[in-house]
Amino acid sequence: MQMPEPDRGVIGRKREIIADLQEILPQESVIYDEDELRAYENDGLTAYRQIPLIVVLPETTDQVSQVLQYCHENSIKVVPRGAGTSLSGGALPLEDGIVLGLGKFNQILETDFENRCVVAQPGVTNLGITNAVEHAGFYYAPDPSSQIACSIGGNVAENSGGVHCLKYGLTTNNLLGLKVVLIDGSILEIGGKHLDSEGYDLLGLMTGSEGLLGVVTEVTVRILQKPASARAVLLGFETSEAAGDCVASVIAEGIIPGGMEMMDRPAIHAAEDFVKAGYPLDVDALLIVELDGPPVEVDHLLERVSEIAKTHGAVYNRISESDEERARFWAGRKAAFPAVGRLSPDYYCMDGTIPRNKLPHVLTRMREMSEHYGLGVVNVFHAGDGNLHPLIMYDANKPGDLEKAEEFGGDILTLCVEVGGVLTGEHGVGVEKRDLMGSMFSEIDLNQQQRVKCAFDPDSLLNPGKVFPQLHRCAELGRMHIHRGQLPFPDIPRF
Repeated sequence: MQMPEPDRGVIGRKREIIADLQEILPQESVIYDEDELRAYENDGLTAYRQIPLIVVLPETTDQVSQVLQYCHENSIKVVPRGAGTSLSGGALPLEDGIVLGLGKFNQILETDFENRCVVAQPGVTNLGITNAVEHAGFYYAPDPSSQIACSIGGNVAENSGGVHCLKYGLTTNNLLGLKVVLIDGSILEIGGKHLDSEGYDLLGLMTGSEGLLGVVTEVTVRILQKPASARAVLLGFETSEAAGDCVASVIAEGIIPGGMEMMDRPAIHAAEDFVKAGYPLDVDALLIVELDGPPVEVDHLLERVSEIAKTHGAVYNRISESDEERARFWAGRKAAFPAVGRLSPDYYCMDGTIPRNKLPHVLTRMREMSEHYGLGVVNVFHAGDGNLHPLIMYDANKPGDLEKAEEFGGDILTLCVEVGGVLTGEHGVGVEKRDLMGSMFSEIDLNQQQRVKCAFDPDSLLNPGKVFPQLHRCAELGRMHIHRGQLPFPDIPRF
């Protein structure tokens, strides 16, 4: 896995850079001791590690602005980092780069129930927003499995989803405004408490931009009132293919559950051993389907879903009878990733998205790939919107295992694209899927995306080496040609 060639000149100026940064920030907010830097050497994609040059921990937007302006003027690369839970290597440091950590931005600045929104700093956890408003009957809808730890700023960077994104949308569907600092220190305020803005959709552009365009220092999100009623049903099937068919049929009937998750046999057993959620252990696939709304509607939809499941051969059906029981159903699913960690020394968590009706085919092909590579795979995913999270099990201490896991994962993601899907649903591209971008986008597509990058960061100092398989210099992408030091049309005003 190639990263940009480190700038030895910058590395040689480390002491000077440290002293300059300590003029901007308190001394304790500039970390440069090698042992202390190791805490930042990787994110949730632990297969790749790199000790950064320096880590800085600003506390205000003004400090972020000054740090970025300094880095811009001195050609120093910057990797923004939230809670470090990224599973695509989005916060992987660079040997010659500064990690800009946002962990001290951990305050909720405003709860506005009249406008149904919350203004938070980017280091606030996803679950922290719900905790701040649930006393008034509100919650924040996107709920990734790492919501107890992942930060809202990181959610914006990766456009995170969660088990309830089928009905309530991803981060982008629940985001109202951002405060963003650009690489030259400029501060932008995009959107706000209003529902829509005129002009270009810069809010949409920033969401999912993976730290390549700017650093988010303030987030305004939409909060929702809790539904009057919510119940979940566990549906067990003898095959994963039958469960996949059931998913497609439920959506085809016009039923949009609040959440619809699927787990295969290894995931079921791992989660049950870990959480004791009450899952059946004699089925090959388990669907968790949650319906919410008025109690009468929920009861009616549960009956319809149960009937559909029966036609697809469901051999287990258990409906939650209390909020506590429903929470246990979800606790098993949300703990599936750490639970699988007990089955293997290491695992590689993938993230691809496919059309729902391709689920049976893709699950069959993954089983065949598992046999081909000799590596186990556990399937846990957002079945309702086709967002797969295969967990490839391997042993990093066994020579060749990591390489096989990477190749296996690449084949899965390529298959997702081949059946009409995409490389990522919510984890982002980072370094993990970077070199597969050519399987989904043409060179023209990628060049156009890089032109957007160049408009915000012409020197490619923000999170370089991520997303694009080969980052061209902006001059190679059609920037203005200067002949013998003369601009064309010199009489035209420049801004």
